[in-house]
Amino acid sequence: MRPIIAITFLAATLLLAACNTVEGAGKDVSSVGHTVSDTAHDAK
Repeated sequence: MRPIIAITFLAATLLLAACNTVEGAGKDVSSVGHTVSDTAHDAK
């Protein structure tokens, strides 16, 4: 369980470091959501 928490924490830190604003973080999260949705739709 600890490796999962460490990886999640590291990913969150990198995500926050990659975008300097809350708006940028929102766009990043939105982009990931759209990508997952599109992939799920294509897999049907």
